[in-house]
Amino acid sequence: MKLVRFIAESFSPIPMWGSLEGDTVYGISLPTLGRTGQNWRRSSLKMLPPAAPTKIVCVGRNYVAHAAELGNEVLSEPGLFLKAPNTLVPTNSTVAYPAWSENFQFEGELALVLKRQVKKITPEKALETVLGYTCALDLTARDKQKSDLQWFRAKGSDGFLPIGPHLETVLDPSNVQVTTRVNGVTKQDSSTAQMIYNVPFIISYVSQFMTLESGDVIITGTPEGVGPLEPGDKVEVEVSGIGVLETMIGPKA
Repeated sequence: MKLVRFIAESFSPIPMWGSLEGDTVYGISLPTLGRTGQNWRRSSLKMLPPAAPTKIVCVGRNYVAHAAELGNEVLSEPGLFLKAPNTLVPTNSTVAYPAWSENFQFEGELALVLKRQVKKITPEKALETVLGYTCALDLTARDKQKSDLQWFRAKGSDGFLPIGPHLETVLDPSNVQVTTRVNGVTKQDSSTAQMIYNVPFIISYVSQFMTLESGDVIITGTPEGVGPLEPGDKVEVEVSGIGVLETMIGPKA
């Protein structure tokens, strides 16, 4: 099932969830996914990021080749950092190139959204807590990542995490292809089978010390091939079995 989050402005100003079938969106209720009886044409809706998290947990250096390309060692435990909900924007958004950075970069990733509260879960049961999977673009001001004490600005600025185009509820995350293209040219192309820490382990690991809430997002790390962006660039992140997230890089602002 393809899940989308949206506002039907002619119906209600409150964000809603729906299942996407062709160009029709059927209203649903979470977490049961039961239909509400309403439906709309997708083109009539204001599409939102397919998540409403309290927090976004991010895994760094989760591919050996990516750690190597940045001159970093492979960590003995998952390298974690947080983004806040202000970073989220939906597919087909334009994100301004930050005027305070001289090295703005792309990182394509597999993301997941949780459907219920998770605390101290085992890897064997971790996937049962996932509402769905989506594509993520972890935008990064690489120069500020190196210069700042924390990655608050480099990773957490407004619009620095486009996700979409929807959540896919049926997916085996153990071996899906993650591909990033800039202006149609492939820059990243690897499989989640190459991750150091797989999705069930990540969920379980984080849940041992941090309560994860319904709607929270986890992005699972980027493969090798990250690189710089310029104003006017079009970035596509494709995850097999899900679809393509499209983002435009706007003028410096």
